[in-house]
Amino acid sequence: MTTQAVTATIGNGRMSKVFGGTVTDGVWTNIRDTLSDTNLGILIPRAPVNFIQAEYAGGLMAYRIQNAQSLAVSRRGWGALEDYSCFKSSMIPTYAIGSDDMIQVYSQPVAQTDECNALAWVHTTKGVELYEALGIADNTATEMKTALQDQSFGDAAFNSTLTQISICLNDGANLDKVEFIDSAGGVVLTIQGDARIPSPVTNGGISAYYNLMVPNMGLQVTKGFTMKITVTPN
Repeated sequence: MTTQAVTATIGNGRMSKVFGGTVTDGVWTNIRDTLSDTNLGILIPRAPVNFIQAEYAGGLMAYRIQNAQSLAVSRRGWGALEDYSCFKSSMIPTYAIGSDDMIQVYSQPVAQTDECNALAWVHTTKGVELYEALGIADNTATEMKTALQDQSFGDAAFNSTLTQISICLNDGANLDKVEFIDSAGGVVLTIQGDARIPSPVTNGGISAYYNLMVPNMGLQVTKGFTMKITVTPN
């Protein structure tokens, strides 16, 4: 398995702490303070934070703040390629750090030539799940499944409502579209994507963090639904 160096700067307008380390791709990994080797909740308990600037060395990365005891996730988001982080885009609703909180990351490397790796935060009325697809061939509609249980969209989100989705491809890849397909094979919803900064495409991409962000959705999910993405080379 591949590894890479990651960091996450967490704080507010008065203070911040830097967490980081070398992590294994494809695994949720807890990262610690780079100076004291201390977990987030032990280092700054009860501190209010309103930004998380997460960066990775190459590929793509998701992050989350999770309680070590209850496993509840209080904040989540995307990392940016090293040196491409945007402070304004890294701001989060103010959150008071709990004493058992950890900052965790889930990274993947850049796929081989003519392929792409992808992650997606999928919000439904059941909760929020991280989805994944690896080794996606260019111009080929490919299903995304939950990163941990490898469940299809219809199985994981059955009898719920899709409310938001954000999709991140590895560096240099372009998202053509995402499609939601019912059990009969009919395309219920198609949404076009974009490149992500930095992009070799001239004027390509508006975000360093995602290729697509769709809030305020209302798709009713039934058994047999699938979510497929199509990527194109830059």
